[in-house]
Amino acid sequence: MKDILTKVNRNDGMTVPDGYFEDFAKRMAASLPQQEWEKPEPKVLPRSIWQRMRPYVYLAAMFMGVWCMMKMFDLMRTDSYGLSIENDPVLTAAIENDHFINDYFINEGDVDDYQLMEDLYQTGFDPTEYDEMLNEDSSDTAASMPDSPEFPLSEI
Repeated sequence: MKDILTKVNRNDGMTVPDGYFEDFAKRMAASLPQQEWEKPEPKVLPRSIWQRMRPYVYLAAMFMGVWCMMKMFDLMRTDSYGLSIENDPVLTAAIENDHFINDYFINEGDVDDYQLMEDLYQTGFDPTEYDEMLNEDSSDTAASMPDSPEFPLSEI
């Protein structure tokens, strides 16, 4: 029972030719594709100016975005300097004037054009200054405004 295969004289066909495994490693290495670590190092091209400056441009854009966002938050505050009425002397004077509030906001339907012009003259309105200002701006506005029946350009 010790050498059962020799007793049976069984040959299973699993044999290799003589000297097959002597140069097996060399033949196997030659038949395999080139490995990743054996590839030559790729040639590195020099970076362009934009590729070098791009991180700094992106950083500057990010900071500008943060600054704009903070500016908007500052303008939306109720105690913001730019949006408060107390910082505008003309609006403050108009709101403090009871005559102005009563005539132009509460009873706005009772004010006619003549009364409005009289009030403007009493406060120091000079129509010649307005005409001069309108004549200076009329060349710019006349070119940009379309001529329509409601607002003819000849009356400007």
